[in-house]
Amino acid sequence: MDIQIRHNPAFAVARAVLAPGEAIKAESGAMMATSGGVAIEAKMEGGLMKGLKRSVLGGESLFMTTLTAPPTGGWVDLAANLPGDAFVLEVNGAYNLTRGAWLCNEASITIDTKWGGLKNLAGGEGGFMVHASGIGKVVLACYGAVERMTLAEGQSVVVDSGHLVAFSEGTRYTTRKATGGLMQTLKSGEGFVLDFVGPGELYIQSRNPAEYISWLTTVLPFSRA
Repeated sequence: MDIQIRHNPAFAVARAVLAPGEAIKAESGAMMATSGGVAIEAKMEGGLMKGLKRSVLGGESLFMTTLTAPPTGGWVDLAANLPGDAFVLEVNGAYNLTRGAWLCNEASITIDTKWGGLKNLAGGEGGFMVHASGIGKVVLACYGAVERMTLAEGQSVVVDSGHLVAFSEGTRYTTRKATGGLMQTLKSGEGFVLDFVGPGELYIQSRNPAEYISWLTTVLPFSRA
């Protein structure tokens, strides 16, 4: 499958060029357009319990959309809810994804929900993360621009929880408050951060969706009623 990222970095669209009979799985509502003859089917991938787990615990939609090319082949355009970039992640193993990052994937990839521990609960992910495993391509969307970091053995980096998009399975990390004490947190405006230690691979976004929502609530008319 050939996946091209168009209109990036501000309003990225992922175009998946499908061979005859080839299918791509996408987040519900992500489809923008398709070539003629592409079959569209929405269902709870993996059954009710797995769909509920992915939706309630992982923050993704209950249904997945499967788009299958006709015998002549075809293409599918997919776009995220928020403005920003998108990128193709070549998975050969597993990656952990934050809420809202997953856009679509090849059929060879399994999208599930994985318990990340209490450290994720503190970091704002609700304890669970979306888990992509297998061999194939996954398209992730981010708010703003994306930056890739490759950590060597023992190398460390601190990432604000709201800017994290994805990281490779096995990368060590802990969650903590960015500053000590309530007053320091209020003064700095920083919440939780994640301390990552390599080896591993990280993807971070240049904008924080939670901060955008917080800003909107201060300027929208109902917030001043």
